[in-house]
Amino acid sequence: MSKETMQHELPKQVSSMSDTEIESAVAADPDTFIPDAEWFEKARLVMPQDKEMVTLRLDPEIMAWFRKSGRGYQTRINAVLKAFVEAQDRGSRNPAI
Repeated sequence: MSKETMQHELPKQVSSMSDTEIESAVAADPDTFIPDAEWFEKARLVMPQDKEMVTLRLDPEIMAWFRKSGRGYQTRINAVLKAFVEAQDRGSRNPAI
């Protein structure tokens, strides 16, 4: 099922289900995580860090590749750069450049 189909069809399916049917479906889903009291006791709030605005020159084909997947391409560029930095910090000192 495509993402677009899910966005339109699932709400219709769920609205036709009883609360008991929804609860059963959630309980049967292996990806379901229902936090308990112990989880909430250990949980901590982590606020996102502010981003720093920069001007960065990138090759046109790099920008095209990130932009083709739509909104959020700057966030994806940041995620790729962050993953690279974290890999370097873990000792994987094999720079790709």
